[in-house]
Amino acid sequence: MKILAVDLGKARTGIAVSDKGERLASPVGTITEYTDERILNKVVETVKEQKAEMIVVGHPKNMDGTRGESAKRAEDFAQQLGELTGLPVALWDERMTTVSAIGYLNQTDVRGKKRKQVVDTVAATIILQDFLDSRK
Repeated sequence: MKILAVDLGKARTGIAVSDKGERLASPVGTITEYTDERILNKVVETVKEQKAEMIVVGHPKNMDGTRGESAKRAEDFAQQLGELTGLPVALWDERMTTVSAIGYLNQTDVRGKKRKQVVDTVAATIILQDFLDSRK
C-alpha cells in the first residue's frame, strides 16, 4: 500500500511517500503555506497525485510524552485530513526527527537556505520510514 507522510509545520510542511511494498520512504517535497486550510488543500492534492492509500501525520509530543499545542494541532489536522480524503490516517510519534534530519543534512554538508528548504521533507521521510519499519 502506498503511504504518504506529513511533517506539519507552521511555515513549511514536509511530505514523503512510500513504495507500494512499504519498504522505502522517499521525499516528495515541502509545502510552504501558513494556514492549516491551505496546507490541508495542498496535502489533499498531493495525496491524489501520489495515489496514496493511507496517511501518516507526525505527532510532535513533548519529550516527556505529554501533548502540547503542536500535538493537538497535528491531531486536529489528521482528523480533518481523514474526513477530506476518506483514507485511514495514523499519528506517529515524531520526537527527535527534526534533530535526526539536521544530523543527516550536516553529514552531507547541506547548510543555510538549502537546509531550511529540505529539513521538513527529510523529517517527513524519517517519520515515514520509522512507521514502515514498525509494520514489518
